[in-house]
Amino acid sequence: MISYGKTDIGMVRSVNQDSIFFSDKDIGNLPNLYIVADGMGGHQAGDYASSHAVSWFVDYIKNCQYVNPITILKTGIAKVNDMLLEQASKHKELKGMGTTFVTAVMAEDKMYVANIGDSRLYVMGEEARQVTLDHSLVEELIRTGQLDRRKVRFHPEKNIITRALGTGNEAVPDFFEIDLRQNEKVLLCTDGLTNMIEDDEIRDIVMQKLFLDKICDQLIERANYYGGKDNIGVVVIEQDLNEV
Repeated sequence: MISYGKTDIGMVRSVNQDSIFFSDKDIGNLPNLYIVADGMGGHQAGDYASSHAVSWFVDYIKNCQYVNPITILKTGIAKVNDMLLEQASKHKELKGMGTTFVTAVMAEDKMYVANIGDSRLYVMGEEARQVTLDHSLVEELIRTGQLDRRKVRFHPEKNIITRALGTGNEAVPDFFEIDLRQNEKVLLCTDGLTNMIEDDEIRDIVMQKLFLDKICDQLIERANYYGGKDNIGVVVIEQDLNEV
């Protein structure tokens, strides 16, 4: 696999609360690892939540003795949730913090994904396929038939999250196992991207035959062009043709 990632403060916010990690090489017993997190809370709390969740998760995996990818991701997320709650209980300035978290690993011919919150993972090919499901009030309204998906982008309660790391005694992520086809790319991103750009336009940018750093730059530039109302975090992954 080949990957690249980048975050940007956007055009409105004064602090960047998005954090990412990407490695195409072994991390502990995993052959690679990709993470995007979007912090919430006060300025310091949101930044602390996302950046520490990512770093603690990576440190956990480096020393984890489990072999099964889903077990590694699941136990790592639980560990990070406990650590965030512990720090929030000790430091009043961190009280109420939390973070979204989406992570993926490619192992043999499978992609294993875990997410909690509304940061997303897409598989990009002939179309943009959203793999993860948002843990948000708006998504719940859509699922129960109370809201039309076409009206989501400008809904006043768009940013209300129903699940996140650090906000409850038990973190409940979703897990997915995906077959990745040749020539498909993978995008992990925060809602600072998806709230600004339609999925089809994101797909058109990601599927260009450009170096991945240029693709990340274009995604961020386009989100900022449309207003950049939030921080933007992206990680793009493609298959290494030398390994296929």
